[in-house]
Amino acid sequence: MSGLGYLHGIESLLNIKGGRPVQTLPSSIVARVGTAPDADNNKFPLNEPIAMIGDGSLLEDLGTTGTLPDAYSQQFKEHGSTTSVMIRVEEGADFDATLANIIGTAGAQTGIHALRAAQSETGLVPRIFDVPGFTSQRVANSRNPVVAELMGFATRNRGWIIADGPNTTKEDAVQYAQDWGSPRVFVVDPGVKIRLNGLDVVRPASPSVTGLMCRVDQEKGFHHSISNHELFGITGTARPIEFLMGERNCEANYLNEHRVATIIRDGGYKLWGNESTSSEPLTKFLAVQRTQDLVMDSVAAAHKWAIDKPFSVQAILDIAETVNGYLRQLKARGVTLGGKVWIDPTLNTKESWVNGDLFVSYDAEPPAPMQHIIFQFNRNTGYYAELADDAVAEVARLSNQ
Repeated sequence: MSGLGYLHGIESLLNIKGGRPVQTLPSSIVARVGTAPDADNNKFPLNEPIAMIGDGSLLEDLGTTGTLPDAYSQQFKEHGSTTSVMIRVEEGADFDATLANIIGTAGAQTGIHALRAAQSETGLVPRIFDVPGFTSQRVANSRNPVVAELMGFATRNRGWIIADGPNTTKEDAVQYAQDWGSPRVFVVDPGVKIRLNGLDVVRPASPSVTGLMCRVDQEKGFHHSISNHELFGITGTARPIEFLMGERNCEANYLNEHRVATIIRDGGYKLWGNESTSSEPLTKFLAVQRTQDLVMDSVAAAHKWAIDKPFSVQAILDIAETVNGYLRQLKARGVTLGGKVWIDPTLNTKESWVNGDLFVSYDAEPPAPMQHIIFQFNRNTGYYAELADDAVAEVARLSNQ
């Protein structure tokens, strides 16, 4: 008996074998927390995750005051459309009260902690975290509490915090960056100038950088550095940044050396800096860390079909080929330099398999940005011999005419 029941006739059964396609997860979903006192409360209730998807038409009901309208305006100038999760909080009587509302509480899931409901409420998993106006301050001579609170979300989501520096001096910016040692924190200093109502006003740079990241992801890919790209929609920087290509003692290089990205004027206003505040050399480049994060999560998400299936040689082969196929695709697109998959026998024992644990090992290497190119000029007086030969030959030619 086959166990399928009695049948006199022909039956066709479908057996699905082989690797599955892997879709790279979205890299540019933004989480933004801020204030908008004039917003429509029905469309933008306080402390609730709101999906902001499209070309900015929703901004008409967000009002013109608070930190959120300007932030979205800056981002839209960089990138014509956006996908983000917005948390609107109440504006307090003073900065400290508003800061407390921004941070919120875990139990009530208010402020930043409202992001816990983002996936359930909106279906979006944010990776870029941006709280303009509230990440630049060192409070009580200590590190910024908003960035500190975001660290847990950024780590769990394998995301990246775009933090504004203090917008005062280069020394203050370096001190700010030294509060962190994480690949999840990318510091930008100084602020930017944008045109509002006919006047140039200073605003945090983070929304412009966030928009730039979304634009580069769409145009070139998440494995590309966002450094050395022009920032759209800004009219200047809050303070002039000294920059001279190849000069180690200029302010731009000083900031970059100490893990602070900045904005230079060189054929337009450009973001300048590749490195997060990571204390680990292998994770210091933002583009490398982002690529690693997205590859890991994309591979994991592509194998939901395999969870709870019984162990078999075919199932293991299907998983391995799914990963191998994705690694080949990434190399062909220049996202990685290469990669391979293997089943490690020291990890995959009969005891681990009896317990339901399958270990699939793979490697890959994202390309680092070429942030330091050294051209070596060499004097060669031997070329005078060539010059002499050419001159003698030319004089002889003219003499014989």
